[in-house]
Amino acid sequence: MTIDLRSDTVTKPSAEMLQAMMSAQVGDDVYKEDETINALEYKIAKLFGKSHALFFPSGTMANQTAIKLHTNPGDQVICDKYAHIFNYEGGGASFNSGVSCKLLDGSQGMFTADQVIEAINPPDFYHSPLTTLVEIENTTNKGGGACWDFNEILKIKQVCKANNLGFHLDGARLWNALVAKNETTLQYGEAFDTISVCLSKGLGCPIGSVLVGDENIMKNAIRIRKILGGGMRQGGFLAAAGLYALENNIERLAEDHKKAKELEVALSKSTFVKKVEPVETNIVIFELNNKYSEKIFLEALSDKKIKIIGMGSNKLRLVTHLNYNDNQHDRVLKVISEL
Repeated sequence: MTIDLRSDTVTKPSAEMLQAMMSAQVGDDVYKEDETINALEYKIAKLFGKSHALFFPSGTMANQTAIKLHTNPGDQVICDKYAHIFNYEGGGASFNSGVSCKLLDGSQGMFTADQVIEAINPPDFYHSPLTTLVEIENTTNKGGGACWDFNEILKIKQVCKANNLGFHLDGARLWNALVAKNETTLQYGEAFDTISVCLSKGLGCPIGSVLVGDENIMKNAIRIRKILGGGMRQGGFLAAAGLYALENNIERLAEDHKKAKELEVALSKSTFVKKVEPVETNIVIFELNNKYSEKIFLEALSDKKIKIIGMGSNKLRLVTHLNYNDNQHDRVLKVISEL
């Protein structure tokens, strides 16, 4: 049986999650009549202390909606050079919102409040784009699942407030950060204007993300979702998976973090590895020594029925998840030691 460590998006619903999905009470969500979607949106809004939440088919669509809510065409978004909204959302920020990104040179996808201050364009200098939004990602995908220092987040929040800038969190793996850092959803709700959280990564749902915020910023979110094609009908079957995951799959993320840490240790001891990024959550990024080929290494693992992902420049990534069990983990550790 193949062990798939390419991403935590490869998980499949458990029997218990499927049962919750099949017993969901549903309606037409375009008319806001789906009881289960309404319940999921209410629950997540309450978790973050926000008045509104909206269910989306994907994290990319939730992030793109947030950018649109905060900006006008021609504006500029400050984000890290590793940001998902810049690297992995198909150029959607420019296509959908007509905005540019000012990329900060952070560490593992994380930057400082001082860097934000330096990046803000003077609002009265009409030759440069108007800075209107700061966006961060927690945990950082391309940064190896790193978690932000919440004190730095609060400093950035003050910079945003002083300069009348929106503050958006791409929280695709925020659940991992909350478990790893022992932080709360309410803390994050107070810090950010909008937050997107994914249900189909660490929480193991088949599909779905939720965007949260207060009424003043979220009032046009449903219109933008419609424009982007995100209106769904009896989506409660999917939302039921989210409700199940919120109750059952958050605390267990610590197991994924433990396995990732053990993989970090094993890779660090391997002669073929040049460097392993520090592991905090469920993502392990490592770099091969120059004499080894990324392509050949991936083929060697594939021969052992192990799938991971290549990131280019001899960097590779693996991600632990709820369908990666103890027996599979022992097997991967053994293969790493014997390669």
